[in-house]
Amino acid sequence: MDIGQRKIRWGVEQRLEFIEFRLFWVGSINRSDLTEQFGVSTPQASADLGRYEEKFPGSLIYDKSAKRYVPSASFAPQLTKPDGDDYLNRLKAVTDHSVEAADLWLSGMPPAESMPLPQRRVDVIVLRKVLDAVRSQRAVRVLYQSMNIERTEPVWRWISPHAFANDGLRWHVRAFCHLDKRFKDFLLSRCLGIDGDDVQLKPGSLDLSWHQYFDVVLVPNPLLSESQRDVVAQDYCMSDQKIVIPIRKSFLYYFRKRLRLDVAHVLDNVRETPVIVQNKEAFEKVLLEVDK
Repeated sequence: MDIGQRKIRWGVEQRLEFIEFRLFWVGSINRSDLTEQFGVSTPQASADLGRYEEKFPGSLIYDKSAKRYVPSASFAPQLTKPDGDDYLNRLKAVTDHSVEAADLWLSGMPPAESMPLPQRRVDVIVLRKVLDAVRSQRAVRVLYQSMNIERTEPVWRWISPHAFANDGLRWHVRAFCHLDKRFKDFLLSRCLGIDGDDVQLKPGSLDLSWHQYFDVVLVPNPLLSESQRDVVAQDYCMSDQKIVIPIRKSFLYYFRKRLRLDVAHVLDNVRETPVIVQNKEAFEKVLLEVDK
């Protein structure tokens, strides 16, 4: 099969998956959905619907009053594996105004909104040069404003960046700091300037906190009632009332902050911390070793 044939087949398969996606999540589809989404002709859209019915007989029923195809009682997805998180992530992307609904195959969406968060400023020139440094395995000099009580003003420093990290709210660059002589996270929005090009002082392969993982064991907060613990276990996809999450050691600080695990012992309302770390002693020990 040549490249052209593979592209054609891939296009047909994608349209069949689209048909199935709309049948499952929207509950109906017609030819105009296909023509608008993929720019195909009406006869081609009819052929695609016919091809789906041919592959999976009895899956479609034509509703004459609505002039749309709807799933039959025996319909079951065959080409895709419906996933709730996937659909909700698509919905969030639309409510964040980062992607158009049509680009994610969504239609008939429910009213939805995402909590707005202050946007972090990232200088495009800084980002571009850091990306170049990571790709070329070089060092760059950045003007960085830290929150260190001993460095209250921006300081120029050389860093050897090797990766990017998102803590759920902010983007960092993971790099070896030539000033502090260790691997650290630098918040991109606090990089106020950038220049220079030099030899990488230490490669990312030596950043053990980045490459090594620690298994965090989460369990429902024992102060909750039994039924509350059961639903928490369900919420977090636990098995036998616990879940093991492998996390890069360099991420443990942010993980603890995001789940409010660092304040679980001082909060009066147990519902604010539905999960706790079962292997807390080992967890805290690794945090100290990482030295955030």
